[in-house]
This record gives sequence, C-alpha cells and structure tokens, in this order.
Amino acid sequence: MPTGALNGTIRVPGDKSISHRSIMLGALALGETRVTGLLEGEDVMSTAAAMRAMGAKIEKTEDGEWIINGVGVGGLLQPETALDMGNSGTSTRLLMGLVASHGITATFVGDASLSKRPMGRVIDPLSTMGADFTSVEGRLPLTMRGASPAVPITYRLPMASAQVKSAVLLAGLNTPGITTVIEPVPTRDHSERMLRGFGANLTVEVDEEGTRTIHIHGPAELKGQTIVVPGDPSSAAFFIVAALTVPGSDVLIENVGLNPTRAGIVTVLRQMGGSIEEVNPREVGGEPVADLRVRHSQLHGIEVDPEIVPSMVDEFPVLFVAAAQAKGRTVTTGLEELRVKESDRITVMRVALELAGANVTETEDGLIIDGTGGAPLPGTSGAHHVATHLDHRIAMSMAIAGLNSMNGVAIDDTSPIATSFPNFESLLASLVAI
Repeated sequence: MPTGALNGTIRVPGDKSISHRSIMLGALALGETRVTGLLEGEDVMSTAAAMRAMGAKIEKTEDGEWIINGVGVGGLLQPETALDMGNSGTSTRLLMGLVASHGITATFVGDASLSKRPMGRVIDPLSTMGADFTSVEGRLPLTMRGASPAVPITYRLPMASAQVKSAVLLAGLNTPGITTVIEPVPTRDHSERMLRGFGANLTVEVDEEGTRTIHIHGPAELKGQTIVVPGDPSSAAFFIVAALTVPGSDVLIENVGLNPTRAGIVTVLRQMGGSIEEVNPREVGGEPVADLRVRHSQLHGIEVDPEIVPSMVDEFPVLFVAAAQAKGRTVTTGLEELRVKESDRITVMRVALELAGANVTETEDGLIIDGTGGAPLPGTSGAHHVATHLDHRIAMSMAIAGLNSMNGVAIDDTSPIATSFPNFESLLASLVAI
C-alpha cells in the first residue's frame, strides 16, 4: 500500500573512500585536522590505528568530531608492532604507498580474507621507487622497508585502479622531484582532490583520448584542514529515487558528495526528468558537495549511456526501480560487472521486480524495463517474498520499490542492510508521514 508522501531532511553516512584519506593526510599534515562525518566502520578504524602507531595523535571528541595532530611529511615513526589492517584492502595499499618513501620498516597483517588478496600491483611501482618487500607471493603478512630518499618515477597504470594510483601519489609526497602517474582509464579521483586540498603541488593533464597524467611535486608540505566528509552518493541514491517516485514527496538530503567520478546516478535521473536541485553547492576538502532537494517527478524512460556505468555501477539496482515507475522504456547496457557483485544483480533484480509486478526483460549485459508511467507497482502478494541473496543493495532497492506499490513489497531478509547502511530503515521511517 502506498505510504504517503516523503517529507523532511536527512543526512546519509559519510563516504568511506574520503574517510580513509582524511585520516591519512591529516596524520601527515602539520598542525591540526578536524574531521566531522567520518564513517566509523572497521576499515576506517584500521587506518586510524595504523596512523597512531606511526606517530599521529588521533582522537574522537564527545560531540563526534575527530581531531588529528599530524607528524608532517617525512615524520612517520617506526611502528613498534605489526599494523593490523583487518579486512581493509584500501588501508593496506594506500598505507604501503605512504611508508614507501619514509625510512622506516613496517609489517602489514590482516584477516584471512585480506591475506588472500594480491598486493603485487602496488609492490611493483613502489619497488621501482626504492622500497623493499618481504612476503610470500605478494600477500600479507608483508614487511616493507621504505626508501629515504625514494626515487621519483613515471608510472603508467596497467589496469584501472584508484588504489594503485593513490599509493604511488602518496609515495610521491616525500620523494624529491616529480612523481608521475599516467591513467589511461579515469578512476575515482578522491586522492588528487584531497591532496590539493591539503596543499600538495599536484597537477592533472587530460589529452584528447581522455588519458590523465598526474604530477605530484615532492617533498610536499601539507597543512591541517577542517573536513566535513560528504555523504556517500551510493547511500543517497535510495532516498533520491524514493522522493522522485512517491507522489507528493519533497526531501532534502544534506551534504551529498557529487564527485563526477561517483555521482552518475544524479545525471541519469535528471535525464529521466527528475527534479534534483543542488542547494548550497560548495567544495570541502577538494570535493564538490551540495544539499540535494528532491521532489516527486514524472520520470520518462531513456537509453542509459554505457560510458556512465563506472560512475554509478553500484546504483543500478535502485535505478531499475525508478525505471519501473517511469513513463516508457528504459534500456541499460554494458552492465556485465553487475553479475559478479554480492549477487548477480541483473538476474536478481529482474526476478525481484517481476515479483513486484514490473515489466522487465533481461539481456546479456543489462535490463530493458517498460515502466508504469508513474502508477504504483502491484507489489508482492502475501505468500511471496523477494529473494535478496544476502545483497544489501537488492534489499534497499526493493524496500524503495515497496513505497509506491499497491500491496507493498515483502523482502526475505533485511539484515544485510546493516553491513553498509545501519540506519537506513530509521532514516526512511523519519520521512514517512504518519
């Protein structure tokens, strides 16, 4: 049954990629860095523990703000014990970059899952800069000895990887001269933006083919910053689609990161006719941020340009929900990667939407959806539950589908939502008029 309009103001959890980097760069900066909105998941806490072990002072105040007093570039101290990275591949690869150009030795350990992941793609360029590694087949546990001074290199990424790019740039912070990374396929650019925000001399050139050449001048001097971690656009996407599809809705989502390498969902929903207004656009820590006012809109089907897929790959499940209630046909292609996520998100969403009464055709690399023209979906009948396959994004997407349906949508298990968005259900409830 329709819930009624969604109204109010919410704030979604902070962006994990930016949370990691704010801790690392704050720990390398001179002076004090203050961070609000930090995502306090286990991965980010692993980063904080490692930076404390190498000399930074990091503490959380009673009002939830994090205060970091850094050691300065070149000032990392020898850790007394191994750095436990838990399950965080991002922490491991980026911190290897930081250590590579400091004259210290660090041992990285992690849980069983992280210990199976290959680190060779980071080891290769960092070895060229002078760092030395001891490991079994490039996996954790791994001991590295940084080089001081390290050697600047020009490194062409053999694969698209924001983590490898970031590791080399972070190593370049304390390397005399110019360290260059050539990126044939653009990836998330949070590191470049935040490095500039902290005061690093970093330039980016883009040629006619779209290849990005990034130069960082070392040694750099970073200055403490005040950072408000933007809300994760992947989390905001569920509430954007909810407000667009439920009649009478008018929702303000505060502090959403709108980095163009991440926020393709906003572009596509606007192409479909969605009213998404940027209120108080600003730049925080080098990242574009705005509050988004989202109002119910008559959406219309489109052919989604496959080139936008990298900037919204995780948001397609909820885009399919929007398409199911649009006027006309929406065609998506180039989504092969969705088949190897937490579930096969193409097939799972096709089955789920069909169960809720949508008109969906599955193709090899996407879905074709003929929408209702704004009418509520039938929803699921009492005995039928959508199978989420323990995939948090399927569960949240189908919860949004149920808001504007005749009979609601029953979901087999909502517990996976807690892995990425623990307060999803309470935030949604706060917007629903009683």
